Amino acid sequence: MVEFRLIKKLTVLLILPGISNITLAATAGTGGVGVTAFSKNSTSVGVVIGSGSAFNDNYAILGLGIGYYVMKGLEIGLDLQRWFSGEPTITKVSPQIRYVFTQPKAIKPYVGAFYRRTYYGDYKGIELDDQDSYGYRAGAYFTTNNRVYIGGGVVYEEYKNCTQFTDCSVTYPEILFTVSF
Repeated sequence: MVEFRLIKKLTVLLILPGISNITLAATAGTGGVGVTAFSKNSTSVGVVIGSGSAFNDNYAILGLGIGYYVMKGLEIGLDLQRWFSGEPTITKVSPQIRYVFTQPKAIKPYVGAFYRRTYYGDYKGIELDDQDSYGYRAGAYFTTNNRVYIGGGVVYEEYKNCTQFTDCSVTYPEILFTVSF
C-alpha cells in the first residue's frame, strides 16, 4: 500500500445553516443556541473547505455533508469530500454519528464516530486500492450569539489493512462554524 499522510494543514469545516421545519429564533434560557439547533427532526448542512497533502502532493479539498437529528442531540449524517489539484484524485465518503450534549448552556460538548471509504484515482498510471478507515471525534460548540455557534475538537482516524511501512492512524483538529435557523 502506498504511504498516505492525511491532512498536514488544518481543514476548516464550515457547518452552514441548521435547517428545520420549525424556524424559531433563540430565546432566553436556551444558552444562546436556537431552539432548532441539535433538536429532533432538524437538519444540518455542512461545507468543507481546506487543504491537505498526500502522495508527496498538495491538494485543495472541497466537501459537503448533511446530518439529521433523530433525537435531541443525536445526529446521523453523511459527508463527501473531493481532494483535487494533486495526483491521484481522492474521494472520501463518510457515514457518521455525533451526539451533542445539549444540557450545558454556553458550551455544548460533542462526541462522534465515523466510518470512511476512500477512493483513489490512478497514480502515475498505477491503479491504487481503495482504503477503509474509522475514527472518533470529540470537542465542543461555543455559542457566540442567538444563531451562531463555533465548535472545535480533535479527530482520530485509523486505517484498516495498513502495512508496517505506512502510518496506520492520524490525529487532526477540526473547527466548525454553525448558523442555526
